[in-house]
Amino acid sequence: MTDLKLIVNGEPRTISAPATLRTLLATLDLDPRMVVVELNREIIRRPRLAEVSLADGDTVELVHFVGGG
Repeated sequence: MTDLKLIVNGEPRTISAPATLRTLLATLDLDPRMVVVELNREIIRRPRLAEVSLADGDTVELVHFVGGG
């Protein structure tokens, strides 16, 4: 198994390969229903998170929704 070097929200991060966007969210303990995911400047819709593979050097931006009351 190898590692992938990614940029996540502007910060370098390393995760085990192979990985999908869904894997990344699980690694970060984020609920896929509560984030918007952008991969290399393209917004990835929630149903595709488990099928979109990550590659070395990818840039991921995650916007996390926080509820208020």
